[in-house]
Amino acid sequence: MDISAPWTTYEQWGKRYGGIIYCTLLGQELVIINDEEIHHELMVKRSSVYSDRPYLRTNELFGLDWITALLPYGDEWRLHRRMFNVAFSKRASEKYKAVQMKKVHQLLGNLLSTPLDYPKHFATLSAAIIMAITYGYDVAPEDDPFVDNIAGLVELFVSAMTTERATLLSAIPLRYKKQAAECRVLARVVLEDPVKYVRDRTAAGTATTSIVGDLFEMELGDDSASRKDETVKAVAATVFLGGAETTAAILLVFLLAMVLYPEAQAKAQEEIDRVVGDARLPEFKDRDNLPYVQAVYLETLRWHPIKPLLLPRKTTTVDVFNGMYIPKGKSYPSAMTRDEKRYPNPAVFNPERHLTAGGTLAEGTSSQYFGLGRRICPGRHIADQSIWAGVISILATLRVGKARDEAGHEIDFTPEFTKGLAPHPKPFHCSIEPRSSKTAQLVYASVGAN
Repeated sequence: MDISAPWTTYEQWGKRYGGIIYCTLLGQELVIINDEEIHHELMVKRSSVYSDRPYLRTNELFGLDWITALLPYGDEWRLHRRMFNVAFSKRASEKYKAVQMKKVHQLLGNLLSTPLDYPKHFATLSAAIIMAITYGYDVAPEDDPFVDNIAGLVELFVSAMTTERATLLSAIPLRYKKQAAECRVLARVVLEDPVKYVRDRTAAGTATTSIVGDLFEMELGDDSASRKDETVKAVAATVFLGGAETTAAILLVFLLAMVLYPEAQAKAQEEIDRVVGDARLPEFKDRDNLPYVQAVYLETLRWHPIKPLLLPRKTTTVDVFNGMYIPKGKSYPSAMTRDEKRYPNPAVFNPERHLTAGGTLAEGTSSQYFGLGRRICPGRHIADQSIWAGVISILATLRVGKARDEAGHEIDFTPEFTKGLAPHPKPFHCSIEPRSSKTAQLVYASVGAN
């Protein structure tokens, strides 16, 4: 097994042995799910059994056992989810659309000014949206201390976060001792400093709307009031950890797809020109009228998911599925990145797989990128808005393609991806240009207005 990319092994096992597989790793019993229908049956229809998390020593050792997604199923997790439901409901997320689109327009300006720096621009966008929404904070264009801290924390932790690496860590813990100590110190900084910023601004009367501000005003029962401060810090930092890297990584996948599949880019741009026109930039109100763009968005999440292996769960009791006995307390990683039964030729980027013959979105078309059941990503509405805004805005204003040499010939390349918990494309040569002088003017006018 490639420990840095275990889903590749699980994918091969799925082709050989089927949609649900049992294995052991250094004594740790695992059940691997490679089939979306089985995953839905267990994680949604039997969510009361499959909503717990296994104990991973890395979580505590690295000082990150407060992250909402890693909490065991119980009272603490319910309190976290209660806060998320207040701050991140579909309705509550609507009020952040203007901020998200403003940050995306700044991204467009950066891409027009220095297109070769697109990885940095995507990272800046991702952090800027999360920090503005969560803490009411505008990030600095470069070397922002809050952003640097979270980036360092992610880098330290993701290398040991998967079930497979955690199992190896239990066998050879000294290998990660120094790394874990650094992570524990940085974790407290990430928890404390941004919340202190909000409190200082609130005391000075200069605070803007933020999730942290809303959560501190939230009424809790007497049994939860004593935990409120630490829980707010943990929920807010979970948002930053979960969103700061993912939006940027998904936009990298999208950019790569548009470079490699120019026909999909052209079809999406034709739809935008027909529905939106060229007198304004796209807005969220256009979304329902752009089914092909939505199909491009969904295919981006499916084609090279940045989290191909969902976080593991464990059973709270024994279960029987299709005659198979599933013990209590076992871990269930899922690997469904290339389910050939549902997605023929899964390695090909094909937005049409999400559409009917008439060009409308197919019934039941959705992505399991955000998870399922009681453990579904609580920030999915915010993430969905950020990613869609980036996709539609880039398509409407920019033309991306392969870079060309001095003779004007396209430069071919083989995409490479990072390894670890959230693999994403490594930087690649490409061309990013305005679609027209008019679209460039719209971008600069929008950035200037903001």
